[in-house]
Amino acid sequence: MSALDELVAVMARLRGPGGCPWDAEQTHASLVRYVIEEAHELAEAVEAREAGVGDDAHLREELGDVLLQVVFHADIARAEGRFDVDDVARTLIEKLRRRHPHVFADVAVDGVADVVANWDAIKAAEKPDRSSLLDGIPASLPSLQRAATMLGRAERGGVDAGVVAHAASDALVDEEALGQHLLETVASARRAGLDAERALRAAIRGLEQRIRGAERR
Repeated sequence: MSALDELVAVMARLRGPGGCPWDAEQTHASLVRYVIEEAHELAEAVEAREAGVGDDAHLREELGDVLLQVVFHADIARAEGRFDVDDVARTLIEKLRRRHPHVFADVAVDGVADVVANWDAIKAAEKPDRSSLLDGIPASLPSLQRAATMLGRAERGGVDAGVVAHAASDALVDEEALGQHLLETVASARRAGLDAERALRAAIRGLEQRIRGAERR
């Protein structure tokens, strides 16, 4: 038995008869908060390792906690006769093969830009019900990440988002400078009695309206 097989068996034991009552009563909905928390903890572990203050042991632990969420959800579905962790893995394998035709088929690419363009085109074909470049971007993403994702989608789709980079961006030569610039912006907002997070959310709503409007034209 591989370690992954053993993990699946352990999860089934925890949620089965005579197992853990807390694990047994969990649902997909009740676990959502933990999926979000564990994803953030993993991101923190990655950044700590890159900064030289974390290590592989911590990273391995946090990866395990994210994996636990996948196995947990899959076991809930298995117990209800819907799908199991093997089905999850097969679906992922099929997606990876389908979206990498330059590796698993005979499609030729000339660098990363072609890979991204192919990925976007294949994804669009897979999801024909999506009418906008912005469909599928979670509203619950942190505001900065959501804004960056929306702008990236618009740029790749050739849609003018109506956003002009501020002149101060000329001085943003690296992420350290960017971080300081953002921090100073938040500090300025606080001194003015403004809510930076709320302001960005409002600006993102306007950005979304502009992009969707440009798509319809």
